[in-house]
Amino acid sequence: MEEVLYDTPLLREFARLDIGAERLPDESTILRFRHLLEEHDLAAQIFGRVNAILAERGLLLKTGTAVDATLIAAPSSTKNASGLRDPEMHQTKKGGQWYFGMKAHIGVDADSGLVHTLTTAANAHDITEAAALLHGAEEEVFADSGYRGAERREEVSERHPTARWNIAMMPSRLKAGIRAKVEHPFRVLKCQFGYRKVRYRGLAKNTAQLQTLCALSNLWMVRKRILQRARA
Repeated sequence: MEEVLYDTPLLREFARLDIGAERLPDESTILRFRHLLEEHDLAAQIFGRVNAILAERGLLLKTGTAVDATLIAAPSSTKNASGLRDPEMHQTKKGGQWYFGMKAHIGVDADSGLVHTLTTAANAHDITEAAALLHGAEEEVFADSGYRGAERREEVSERHPTARWNIAMMPSRLKAGIRAKVEHPFRVLKCQFGYRKVRYRGLAKNTAQLQTLCALSNLWMVRKRILQRARA
């Protein structure tokens, strides 16, 4: 980030930094700032505040939620100071292949495709995260076959008794329009922001980064509509 701030005028402008007026933040300063965000759980507050603003502007609705999960790879090598793989990451099997890392679970607004809720876990089955992915005001929930039986789980029926679940009976058979909405945020995270592998050890640090990236992803996805309204 230190190098990018020096090399990219647009990012300096975004951060309101003038290379000619003051010394730009160095690596240590940026690192201390990240630790401050983690210590006070500010990444979650940033994510929540961005979504609150989007909801106020009518860009984030609450009538329906689509849920899904994706795997984020972690280094499996033991060639590090501890000689061990990250103990908070786990190995899981998908599509006949084994992966090492964590799972990012998201709840997405079924209308806009914006992420309103997220959780991270190393090896939790999708169905166990279902209750935590709903905000409580939705009338409809859309999910693939990995969530079959979610509506019968005790924590789901207690916390979300009125939500109607629409679950695909076969893998990859979720309604195309809904699947596109729930997978689009993952594409933005992995392709636009390059978040294909975890950057840190441990779930807490990676969760904080994911919360920040989801806030940025939501802004990126509605950027054209925001700019159109600003010009109006």
